[in-house]
Amino acid sequence: MIYPCSDPATWGPSLDAAVHAVQRGEVVVLPTDTVYGVGADAFSPGAVAAVLAAKGRSRQMPPPVLIPDISTVDGLAREVPDAARALMERFWPGPLTVIVLAQPSLAWDLGDTHGTVALRVPDHGAARALLSRTGPLAVTSANRTGEPAAITAADAEAQLGTAVAVYLDGGTSPLGQASTIVDATDLAGLRIVREGGVSRADVVGVVGEDALWRDTEDAASGADAAHRPVPADSAKAQADDQAGADAEGKGEGESRP
Repeated sequence: MIYPCSDPATWGPSLDAAVHAVQRGEVVVLPTDTVYGVGADAFSPGAVAAVLAAKGRSRQMPPPVLIPDISTVDGLAREVPDAARALMERFWPGPLTVIVLAQPSLAWDLGDTHGTVALRVPDHGAARALLSRTGPLAVTSANRTGEPAAITAADAEAQLGTAVAVYLDGGTSPLGQASTIVDATDLAGLRIVREGGVSRADVVGVVGEDALWRDTEDAASGADAAHRPVPADSAKAQADDQAGADAEGKGEGESRP
């Protein structure tokens, strides 16, 4: 069922429905600043499996995780480089996904993540309002694998149908473009896996060229990035999926949701 979620003054009942669905281990669709995302409780293995099934993905393409604000990072990630934190502080909330090493003690199962997780704080009021009540959500772009990313709730419903319990309709996604993905798991430096809503020049403007471990001029091509061997396999795919691009192949998936 589609619930209106455009006006903060009236979206309370819609958010209630989504929160209750998440608590029941069900799948929801939510608006973000990039594209619509399909997600569930990141700490419920069954719910995460349902998200992947709705998407048509295997455990080899785990979803990224959306969080309500930067203060959540240290509870989910370890050894976050200063340069990565600088990017988070500058571009969150916004279209930047950062791949980091996950806390080994976390009781979750996102799929074959190889010890990494892709994190993002969306720049969308309804999404953050939901996340503030549910906590971290495993979220991927709200489309079937190989199909166009959804930029409206109706687009998402047409592809995902009854696999989703609650669709939050926040109108057309304002950006409609994938998030930029930065891999922060290599001590040698940051790596731009894909260029999206945040440009390479913007990244360099914050951290400087020396913070990047190698030239990434081809990062805008998700297809090329998918064939470059890197340590954070799963998280990169996470991030890619969240962004709405199905071609990323590090191991997980993001979107921009």
